[in-house]
Amino acid sequence: MAGRGRAWRSGAVGLCLLLLPLTGCGGGQSSTGTAMAEVQQVLDRRSAAVLGHDEKAYAETGTRSSYADLRAVPLADWSYRLTALHADGAGATAAARLSYRIQGYDKAPVTTDRTLTLSRTADGQWYVSHDRPAKKSGQQLWDQGRVTAVRSSHALVLGVGQSSSTLRGYARLADAAVPEVSKAWGTDWTRRVVLLVPGSLDGMAGLLGAPASNYRGIAAVTTGEAGGSGQTPADRVILNPEAYAVLGPVGRQVVLTHETTHVATRAHTTAATPLWLSEGYADWIGYLDTGRTPTEAAPELARAVEAGEVPENLPADKDFGFTDDPTKLAQAYEGGWLACRMIAGHWGEEKLGAFYRAVGAHKERAGAVEDALKAELGTTLPDFTARWRDYLTAQLAD
Repeated sequence: MAGRGRAWRSGAVGLCLLLLPLTGCGGGQSSTGTAMAEVQQVLDRRSAAVLGHDEKAYAETGTRSSYADLRAVPLADWSYRLTALHADGAGATAAARLSYRIQGYDKAPVTTDRTLTLSRTADGQWYVSHDRPAKKSGQQLWDQGRVTAVRSSHALVLGVGQSSSTLRGYARLADAAVPEVSKAWGTDWTRRVVLLVPGSLDGMAGLLGAPASNYRGIAAVTTGEAGGSGQTPADRVILNPEAYAVLGPVGRQVVLTHETTHVATRAHTTAATPLWLSEGYADWIGYLDTGRTPTEAAPELARAVEAGEVPENLPADKDFGFTDDPTKLAQAYEGGWLACRMIAGHWGEEKLGAFYRAVGAHKERAGAVEDALKAELGTTLPDFTARWRDYLTAQLAD
């Protein structure tokens, strides 16, 4: 995150500029309120133009470049709420909260903070000259360029710097993933996914508001509200096109099915759910019917087991950190997958789903796995862990 600076000015004029959002200066409270009301009206007109696909009306409120960038996004709602206005001569900088919904996908608005640069025309009318993410807020896809949209039976794919044919390829993968996830998990979810495909790893990091180094080698990430009521924005599956490009056909499908599983299980994935279970279950569905053997799908853990280094315990949440050693990260995913594979093989696939839901329904992390193991699988954590360690040896050792 870039460092945050502060500009200092001397004299009474500078003091007025710094305090304008709260008090005005020289009895200017009403003029400050008038300016904010005028700017809000401009933002309301700008929002109406976005929703009405009226480029001319949009241009009358300021720069039209962003209109072309977001025009392809199927929006149900779009609005700004002005929260602060810092006037500076003929212009101003505004802080605003943007809320929007994607038609047919978002049951509640996505909200994000924006910083707007405003100017005045010769006759004193406000207009927006720049609209960008506020500090500490991630980018939206259209901040990175013109968005192309592709729709399919089960997916909306939005991309920047990608051809329509490439995006259609992602849509086909999503259309194959959704039925597979529903077959294993059930149909109590939307059975639709939103995929965001930026032009690069840096673009992915910009959408997530994090350093690119955190996601190098990570093919995709799903964002969403865990354990929600269902009245939330749709999850976004954000792809890393650089990592995705090096995968083969099976690997690409596994990744999309894995991320689609996160979308399907979101309402039952809570703070009580350990990452070995949420990631392992997503990999379990991802690898179903691929024909991949344990040693093929878990090469790092296989090497460790062959060297006599069988893990003592199930992977901890900290083992899944993207900035950790990549070998340790791979072993964590592989260990979670094999734990879920073991449950499905010994207790049955339905019991695996019931176990997942039971863990997520627990009020807190402490005791969640233990209680669900007892209730759904009739075992204890020490016995389950010992069985898992034996399973690793049986499946991965030569």
